[in-house]
Amino acid sequence: MTHKIEGASPAVRPAETVATSAAQRAGAERAQSVSATGASESVRLTGEAESLQALERQLGSAPAGIDMARVNALRSAIADGTYRVDAEQIATRMLDFDRALTK
Repeated sequence: MTHKIEGASPAVRPAETVATSAAQRAGAERAQSVSATGASESVRLTGEAESLQALERQLGSAPAGIDMARVNALRSAIADGTYRVDAEQIATRMLDFDRALTK
């Protein structure tokens, strides 16, 4: 998926202003966990950010719980014209879902 962004680029603000406003938005406890200074420009992540990165890596490497044999069987049935839609089953599940939402 791609997005085209048009328009003028944002105005560049001095580094001190950017750091101060970011710290104010993030709150004091989070602003203390992230640091970027001078020419060395290092960043230290919070424990929460590190946990999110670990979760992202885990989800990226793990199978998504998709039964590829079933997917391939359905693709084949659709391709050869043998797949049939059960309208009554779809309607029943839609009504069940609607009932669950209104509880």
